[in-house]
Amino acid sequence: MSTAVTLIGFAVTAGAQTITGAGATFPAPIYKKWFQTYHDQNPSVTFNYNACGSGAGIALYKQGTVFFAASDAPMNDADLGSAPPTVQIPTVAGAVVLSYNVPGVGPGLKLSGDVIADIYEKKITVWNDPRIARDNRGVNLPSTPIFVVHRADGSGTTYIFTSYLSAVSPSWRSGPGAGKSVSWPVGVGGNGNPGVAVNVAHQPGAIGYLELAYALQNKLAYAHVKNRAGVFVEPTIATTTAAAEAGAGRLKADNRTPIVDQPGKDVYPIAGFTYLLIPKAPRDKAQAKALVNFVKWAMGPGQAEAPSLNYSPLPKSVLALNERAIAGLK
Repeated sequence: MSTAVTLIGFAVTAGAQTITGAGATFPAPIYKKWFQTYHDQNPSVTFNYNACGSGAGIALYKQGTVFFAASDAPMNDADLGSAPPTVQIPTVAGAVVLSYNVPGVGPGLKLSGDVIADIYEKKITVWNDPRIARDNRGVNLPSTPIFVVHRADGSGTTYIFTSYLSAVSPSWRSGPGAGKSVSWPVGVGGNGNPGVAVNVAHQPGAIGYLELAYALQNKLAYAHVKNRAGVFVEPTIATTTAAAEAGAGRLKADNRTPIVDQPGKDVYPIAGFTYLLIPKAPRDKAQAKALVNFVKWAMGPGQAEAPSLNYSPLPKSVLALNERAIAGLK
């Protein structure tokens, strides 16, 4: 008789092949769904994924503790130099939203990039600041102090958010800059997207950045953000897809290129791709084959599952780039 154990919600037959991975919380909801669906169709393959943050996932991958990693901040040249030969595959696109908990203020608060940057630089400290009021005429903004929340861990969500701030704010670009971790001028940290969501939900006056799916799961209000066309855009699947399509051409030269602050009136400006980090020539060929087969499935039928969890499927041009990258795996 076979023995069953439980791994992130899966019933796993003893002796079945388990592929371990770790990293980003940003795509964790869609990855959990993908891993379950794929396991249902291929019971001999199970995924054990630790959503510990992009920085921690990359560290575990470089140490050889996990077989693959996931990150919204793809490895840079320095990271790649200290890791096994790696292919980085974009899997879906998602929106990073500014969730807030402001007494008396409902959903759809309007925020421009310069205002967001100055909130995170402690230059705007109360919710009825004239620059916030300027974009929200008719909204009764309180004098509540702004309680800033950011990520405490090394995070790809932080990379996307700070890449955006660096694109729209010269002060931010020359100060904290862009990265998985930065020196925050103000605020308290939360671990993972879930930790940021909890802090925002429980602290009146709070604002924090997190992936759209987590804001929706926690019933948090989130801002409409002003884009390059001067339009305040709600983060949705459609506006994130518009951002992915607008930025897709930039990935031909380097698929690590950020897609924040893209042109187009329907584009949500704080969007990014999330990546799987896969070894090019691993020792365990059976696991490698199983992982590649999963990735091929995720780039095909799996894409249809993305919108149900508020992620945007990849543009066809990016899927074509991925197909070529996967073909180079041994």
